[in-house]
Amino acid sequence: MRGGDVDLIKDGLPGWLDPVVRAVETVEPLQLSRFLPPADGAGRQSAVLILFGDGERGPELLLMERATSLRSHAGQPSFPGGALDPEDGDPKVDGPLRAALREAEEETGLNPGGVQLFGVLPKLYIPVSGFVVTPVLGWWREPTPVDVVDPNETARVFTVPVADLTDPANRATTVHPSGHRGPAFLVESALVWGFTAGVIDRLLHYSGWERPWDRDKQVPLDWRA
Repeated sequence: MRGGDVDLIKDGLPGWLDPVVRAVETVEPLQLSRFLPPADGAGRQSAVLILFGDGERGPELLLMERATSLRSHAGQPSFPGGALDPEDGDPKVDGPLRAALREAEEETGLNPGGVQLFGVLPKLYIPVSGFVVTPVLGWWREPTPVDVVDPNETARVFTVPVADLTDPANRATTVHPSGHRGPAFLVESALVWGFTAGVIDRLLHYSGWERPWDRDKQVPLDWRA
């Protein structure tokens, strides 16, 4: 996925995505995270693809699990994504859109032609890795099979029904030995936490999809996390 026009298009989306579209249009950066890009412009520009599809149990999200051999975020579920390449274009314009689609194709075999991008969230920051991340939202208009492309990078590719993400039984709070606490989801035999869980949590909240859940239910993380 290099070059070519890529645009944000809101026409023709399924009605159930309307609350997400409204949330994307109105959410402020600090409503998403307290970790925002450094004012001096430092950080490596990157993008992730938050891809909504229509599965057997209704709306679902595409996720992947990083290989356990990786040096950073090993074994952690995440959105497809990665750093911008020069060929992706201007990081301040459509570079993140191209990068999100390109990385998703490289990691999961996703066909970018079947994806309709419809929104972009404010840029966020991951202090531990120094990435400035643009979350790009898409509708999986024409689903095609996805799977691991490179086992050295990705352990598995899977979808999660939104109904499971909003189920209070699948929600918890992670507690890192450093004291940091954050939202988590126990779905598809995976613990989704960190940046990915934080974005999902805020999307569910501001889309009005969130259900009351027990925030005192805790899952400890170890220092390797």
